[in-house]
Amino acid sequence: MRQKSVLLFGLLVVCIVMIPALSYAGRPGFDGKEIRIAQWGPQTGPAAPWGSVARGSGLLFDIINEEGGIHGRQIKYFIRDDQYNPALCVSAVKEMVERKGVFAFVGGVSSASGMAVKDYLAKNKVIWVGPSTAVREYVFPVQKYLFAVYPLYDDEASILTKYAVEKLGTKKIGFLYQNDSYGKNGLEGCKKRMDSYGMKLVEEVSVEPGEKDLASQMLRLKNSGADVVIMWVNPTIAVIALKTCASIDYKPQWISSDTLSDYPLMFKISGGLWEGVITGAFTYTPDSDNPLLAKYREAAKRLAPEERWGVFYYAGILFAEPLVEALKRLGPDLSTEACLKELNSIKKWQGIGPEINWSEDQHQGTDSVQIMKCGPGATYELLQDWQTNDLATWK
Repeated sequence: MRQKSVLLFGLLVVCIVMIPALSYAGRPGFDGKEIRIAQWGPQTGPAAPWGSVARGSGLLFDIINEEGGIHGRQIKYFIRDDQYNPALCVSAVKEMVERKGVFAFVGGVSSASGMAVKDYLAKNKVIWVGPSTAVREYVFPVQKYLFAVYPLYDDEASILTKYAVEKLGTKKIGFLYQNDSYGKNGLEGCKKRMDSYGMKLVEEVSVEPGEKDLASQMLRLKNSGADVVIMWVNPTIAVIALKTCASIDYKPQWISSDTLSDYPLMFKISGGLWEGVITGAFTYTPDSDNPLLAKYREAAKRLAPEERWGVFYYAGILFAEPLVEALKRLGPDLSTEACLKELNSIKKWQGIGPEINWSEDQHQGTDSVQIMKCGPGATYELLQDWQTNDLATWK
């Protein structure tokens, strides 16, 4: 009898422990009062400056909730710190899907982390809008549940390389890239553009995301004679690279992806070395008088006064805007399939980023970027307005 009681008690304990894990099991990610949306992002670690992206998405959802929600439903938003580590990202995403019952993800910094969870999200029929990274593998072939906002890295690198050759007149380009799909996609776009000119990079150098000593890599670039260096790396690596080059008296023209276009932040953490760096850009400048950006900027003062208003932060808004648009369009009868239908019908729609066009056969929203330069005091200087990659094969 005592043995049976112990067994029953043990089963009761197991059931109680499992209740939180099963609380959202099989649910569609929403109910009559809320829609559950989530994002991972490096709140700590080597890419921590990008962590503000996830918090910026949160500002948009706070604004939506303040305005009454979407068809009567509030947004319940979850952020998890993956420390720019794919293994931690996998754990975080599984927890949010299986324990929190998330309807959709937005943003998500790190191409390596994104690649680690892409198939899992698709298998579980979880929508993912606006990855905060732009690798070709996300959308080619078309992934039913994944919708890209960010211009592809290979498109952006091609456009920036064209600028270096045709506008700066350089013949000696070096490339510094992160040894993952983010860096490799950028390198591929650059090399395709170089091939179109019959040119070759004078040096290409890889780094690991968490490297601290780049002395040997920077000496290779200096010895190559590269007068322009294009870099596809995280913020910490970029700062180490510039500081290392300053110590060996190597001063190439640095060019970078939009991923490093938050000039005030990069200027500050580099000790002013960011002045003169050229980057891609796919949103307005922080002080723009664009009405929608101005609305968000004013809301941030009220709802997130602790946050610094900058490109990384409001990029989080940009990545989440199309999902909000689709949810508004589809009305109160919410479902994953209904949301997919609305996302696939978004045409010539623009928030604070480039114009977005999606269809069932095309989930890459744009291939356009601007080109800017960091001026004195971390100011923004527009060098070229929206450019598209004339070598792109996917359009």
